[in-house]
Amino acid sequence: MMSLSIASPSGISFTSKINLSKSSFHGNQIPKIIQARAPNAPPHSCSSLVVKMAKREEELKEIRTKTTVELQEEIVDLKGELFMLRLQRSARNEFKSSEFLRMRKRIARMLTVKRERELEEGINKRISRKLDRKWKKSIVPRPPPSLKKLREEEAAEEAKESAS
Repeated sequence: MMSLSIASPSGISFTSKINLSKSSFHGNQIPKIIQARAPNAPPHSCSSLVVKMAKREEELKEIRTKTTVELQEEIVDLKGELFMLRLQRSARNEFKSSEFLRMRKRIARMLTVKRERELEEGINKRISRKLDRKWKKSIVPRPPPSLKKLREEEAAEEAKESAS
């Protein structure tokens, strides 16, 4: 292994290591260059990460303001929306694929807040799982909000047609 050092006019030096790997191939060997960042080099700009984290913090504040019952209802609604997205994907309808990740993360955040509250109350994991099973059995199946909205729009269109 060889080490190569390059000095730039700004005084920052970059070092890189060249790794000549041995192989069973007896032709020309191509050196692998592994770049190492200089210790005093400026870090990469993270402006997009800062914005994403700020949005996440706002969303967490919003989630934490809700009661546990409201959280559970919204979790059921979001899981219904997720199911509708899966149906759209299987029917090859138009949909935003980014919605899958967004909804799953929102559900996970809500479940995390719910678990944090359980920990504050002193509920251990075993009891929490029993409560979750009990809650899941008590859920009354209902259509997700997007399907309700779609049905309302269809009913409004039918009312217009019958009135005309």
